[in-house]
Amino acid sequence: MAVYTDISDDDLAGFLAGYDLGEALSFKGIAEGVENSNYLLETTAGRYILTLYEKRVRPEDLPYFLGLMGWLADAGFPSARPIPDRAGAVLQTLCGRPAALTQFMSGLSARRPGISQCREAGAGLAWLHEAGAGFALQRANDLGQADWRKVFTGLEAAAEGLKPGLAAVISADLDHLEASWPSGLPTGAIHADFFPDNVFFREGRFAAAIDFYFACNDSFAYDLAVTLNAWCFEAGGDFNVTAGKALLAGYESRRPLSPAERAALPVLAHGAAMRFFLTRLADWGATPAGALVKPKDPLEYERKLAVHRAGLSILTDPA
Repeated sequence: MAVYTDISDDDLAGFLAGYDLGEALSFKGIAEGVENSNYLLETTAGRYILTLYEKRVRPEDLPYFLGLMGWLADAGFPSARPIPDRAGAVLQTLCGRPAALTQFMSGLSARRPGISQCREAGAGLAWLHEAGAGFALQRANDLGQADWRKVFTGLEAAAEGLKPGLAAVISADLDHLEASWPSGLPTGAIHADFFPDNVFFREGRFAAAIDFYFACNDSFAYDLAVTLNAWCFEAGGDFNVTAGKALLAGYESRRPLSPAERAALPVLAHGAAMRFFLTRLADWGATPAGALVKPKDPLEYERKLAVHRAGLSILTDPA
């Protein structure tokens, strides 16, 4: 989440006029994240998140994102339900951008996840995969393996600027991933960005998932690999084996992995690290001046790439 677009009092009042949500009591920007402009809105009827969709988000994808959030909420999964206006529409336009209001989800994210939180996150991810079954809309993963070479094209100099020789290493990684990427794994609606700041806890238990704006149809095991990378590395770049085992155990408490999915986890985790390295590299020098956002360091995921390049036994060890 972030803030790129300012909303005036008059803009907000005009927007809320289409809803039965009472009067605005407070309205403030949310600085975390990098993709959209987000505001916490409190009215006399309750608390909501107002999102203006910017940057990579394509308007044609929004029915998928908002539809999935509503589908999951209907299935009992703790997802932020989109709020319709008086005419029943959830997608609006505000300040020249697509916009939507969603339910405010209570809870706290884990800045430094512990072992029990990793287990809860794994179980929450499996719950999400189960709850998404039957969702009719489809969206391809436009930041999946087939797109990484295109994303890297033109960023070679930026990679060299981070670390001499890195461009050649990344190119070799891409060759390896193209040659070894698995197919035929179980697929469905995935979150694709199940990071600690997108997961809430209450009293130590999984309470909600937010920010579905990378959601797509892809393999469940790839979503699990994204999550392992996000939750189970120490600040210095070491993989925390105990955290990884806990997250996998939590996931399999609800949805056991097939042998093919478990065997694919090492290359999926390598690829998932590549996806976030590349988008962070692209964002590193491209954040608009004055935006209330701090771009994320691509070197964090360069270190994770190095770990996966060397191999992680936890990802193939069923114990």
